[in-house]
Amino acid sequence: MTRAGHAALDNELKQLKSVERPAVIRAIAEAREHGDLSENAEYHAAREKQSFIEGRVKELEGLLARAEVIDPTKLSGTIKFGATVSLVDEDTDEERTYQIVGEAEADIERGLLNIKSPLARALIGKDEGDSVEVRTPGGERSYEILSIRYL
Repeated sequence: MTRAGHAALDNELKQLKSVERPAVIRAIAEAREHGDLSENAEYHAAREKQSFIEGRVKELEGLLARAEVIDPTKLSGTIKFGATVSLVDEDTDEERTYQIVGEAEADIERGLLNIKSPLARALIGKDEGDSVEVRTPGGERSYEILSIRYL
């Protein structure tokens, strides 16, 4: 994963441990004070949130422990993990820019493309000026690579 992706996940973990977890523990304690737990919706909601938080904490700890952090600024050449790639859709002339990142940090809305996605797999190893054909759920797409940067 990239350094930025690692930092974002680490910040989320710290937020969950230092803010969210104590808040849900307080909410459970308050709900217990209301009496009968079997019909206490606040208690059940707080317990469900606690379960989600604990699951996410374990998931993040595992991801961060296994993560190999790669600094894209030390890379160059053809497209590989960490590359920021500008493309033009050859059918619509629409330009897009994506950074190829790890699965845990991918967010297509922010231009962070999962390395395991069909588009990223098609781009790996290509160079500026190359065209790539990608089979997507919406059909075949053709892209031309305009630029490759390692930020």
